Amino acid sequence: MRRLLILGGTAWLGRAIAAAAIASSAEVACLARGEAGAVIPGSRLVRADRRSPDAYDSLDGEWDDVVELSWDPEFVASGLDALADRAKHWTLVSSVSVYARSDIPFADEDADLVEPADLSQYADAKVHAERLTAARLGDRALLARAGLIVGPGDPTDRFGYWPARFARGGRVLTPDPHGRYVQGIDVDDLAAWIERAGTAGVTGPINAVGEEYPLAAVLAAAADAAGVPGDTAALDDATLTARGVQHWMGARSLPLWLPAEARGFSRRSDAAFVASGGLRRPLAETMRRTLADERARGVDRPRRAGLTLREEAEVLAPTSR
Repeated sequence: MRRLLILGGTAWLGRAIAAAAIASSAEVACLARGEAGAVIPGSRLVRADRRSPDAYDSLDGEWDDVVELSWDPEFVASGLDALADRAKHWTLVSSVSVYARSDIPFADEDADLVEPADLSQYADAKVHAERLTAARLGDRALLARAGLIVGPGDPTDRFGYWPARFARGGRVLTPDPHGRYVQGIDVDDLAAWIERAGTAGVTGPINAVGEEYPLAAVLAAAADAAGVPGDTAALDDATLTARGVQHWMGARSLPLWLPAEARGFSRRSDAAFVASGGLRRPLAETMRRTLADERARGVDRPRRAGLTLREEAEVLAPTSR
């Protein structure tokens, strides 16, 4: 039986990878503190604090694939020290944030990377993790540079904000979508590819990204999923910025809205991903799945990204007058 070990969490992507592997009859173990999610049915949870020197002691034998989810330099290094020599294949879940430039559409895996000067920064730490992994594993390592991950369970609220917002009704504030794109990959599609790629021995850096869609199409899909006409008020970048709206994510933001100079971030080349067997479901299906999850969690709940209805009204008020 194929043995898969997941390092770094039992929530969201880690959980989806475990589910995909269990469905393919693999033996799955997850090394984590077990605080981020419940035990995944069919898997073995190894509770451990990865800062402890004995964190990996209970992991015996050889592993067909090890999947590293963390970007913490200490965790990445200790995982490699403990397990690299016992892994036939190693998957580091990296990020398209490793690239030094985000203004060039369709850049592939040969594009220049960030120089890791500050390992407390996400992009720097991911580049550092890639270098450590490649140096230790060589041609046994897959560097899965994930793009925007979307779908049910998303803890960031970046994608789910939109179908939930349309479902709440009323006039919806959006950025001007002209020239804007979104490249989200459904979490279950990413997980399934990671599981298959490990089985097939796929290696090297690969942009694990979704299909490229115009932002207007994503907003329309959100409105369609919610079953509303999609009454929107689009404001240009200068107006949104002047009224205190933030890009991309976080408080008082419009999720998925990127600065003009970062438009290449959501238009990465997906050629290597498709060639390696990457499959992606239709946008409408992901949007329906996301909205169902949003409704289950509560479309009116406090969020980590987006505008509250009060903030949205404040931003729109000068326009209405």
